[in-house]
Amino acid sequence: MKYAALIFDMDGTIVDTEHIWIEATRQLVVNQGVEYSEEVHTYVRSTVQGMATHEVCFFIKQAFSLPADVQNLIQEKTTIANKLYQRELRYIDGFENFLAQVKQAYTKDIAIATNATDTTIQFTDKALNLKQHFGTHIYGIEEVDFLAKPDPAIYLYAADKLGVDPRQCIAIEDSAHGINAAKSAGMYCIGINSSGNIDQLRNADRIIQGYHELVVEDLF
Repeated sequence: MKYAALIFDMDGTIVDTEHIWIEATRQLVVNQGVEYSEEVHTYVRSTVQGMATHEVCFFIKQAFSLPADVQNLIQEKTTIANKLYQRELRYIDGFENFLAQVKQAYTKDIAIATNATDTTIQFTDKALNLKQHFGTHIYGIEEVDFLAKPDPAIYLYAADKLGVDPRQCIAIEDSAHGINAAKSAGMYCIGINSSGNIDQLRNADRIIQGYHELVVEDLF
């Protein structure tokens, strides 16, 4: 297969945000009066990786029988995360170098397809200038009526916007939900082990530990 486009997930794949969302979740749960033990942390982290914010908050409400409305939990978690974004956001190691190689050797389309909301995308762009790399090809969950991964909607939408058959796209992901979404869309999917939880990547077509393992000429 000759691939024509490269589509990245955002959080945990190109932007090092897992620690931010873990901390935002911890603060949210603690604020609701729940003791956040190591056992609770392990349980929550293994369950919610790759979920959209509204799905995480729904899970937390159900798991801990919280009286708070899901929308209020979403608003609180987003507020916490956005504050952390302003001081802790950074690219995943090796991403910028890999992307520079892609742009130098290969001029086809690249995009972001993420479960993140427009607000989170805006905060990320403000901190890291995503548009310098992706232009207008940054697509979030609101573009597909909040149909979150593992639903393939956001990947199909990104491919359509790029004008490329999904089967000619490479997706790079860090979570099981994201990988399943990309595969359901018909894409070749590379799983990057940025979280250190390789079990999340078992359905990927290829698993890498970091961007240094990718050779542009081999991909295209």
